Amino acid sequence: MSANDETIYLKIDRNVVVYEPSVTLGDIASVTSTNKAMVRQLKQKKIYRFKENQKNEKSSAIRREIFSILKIIELIHEEYPNAEIDNEGETDFIVEYVVNPYPNRWLQFAKTAVLCVIVFFGGAFTIMSFNNDIGITELFGKFYYQVMGAETSGFTELEISYCIGLAVGILVFFNHFGKKKITPDPTPIQVQLRKYEEDADTTFIENAGRGGKEMDVG
Repeated sequence: MSANDETIYLKIDRNVVVYEPSVTLGDIASVTSTNKAMVRQLKQKKIYRFKENQKNEKSSAIRREIFSILKIIELIHEEYPNAEIDNEGETDFIVEYVVNPYPNRWLQFAKTAVLCVIVFFGGAFTIMSFNNDIGITELFGKFYYQVMGAETSGFTELEISYCIGLAVGILVFFNHFGKKKITPDPTPIQVQLRKYEEDADTTFIENAGRGGKEMDVG
């Protein structure tokens, strides 16, 4: 059996990140076949080249190109016209070129610090608004009086337990403390970020298809 008659198996994820402007098949896809020499050659096959840094472009910019698997098959058939290709991955996918994978660290720290401040005060405001809506102070006062038979000072075991329980509940729900996770399960934030990424990728692909900007055959 000649190389042209081999079966080539491809698997490409929906979103692939590269750090060099010149993109080869090995950069974006998992490729396998019984013909190892053919696989090595195909992995070096040039798929696309992003343009050099554009004027006034941010150092941490990300460029995207949308590809159809048919374009990849067409490029492979340039080398092996009779090869059979079995696609085990996505039919449409995004290649993201990160212009500068190491942006200014101090700028990143500043952005993180500002975000932490916004999240902290935003969360505090939300909790206080919730407590005011349900009248937690009056509720604790009535409950304390019923159990202890005395007026509350506003700073009792109830308030202390509530504050501790609120903090512990948040940590358990988000399954995250510092750099460590409580359980190996993905955190709610990770799940929501993955859903957002999937929706964003779908939107990019559909917009590119409708606008005729997808790298396709023909």
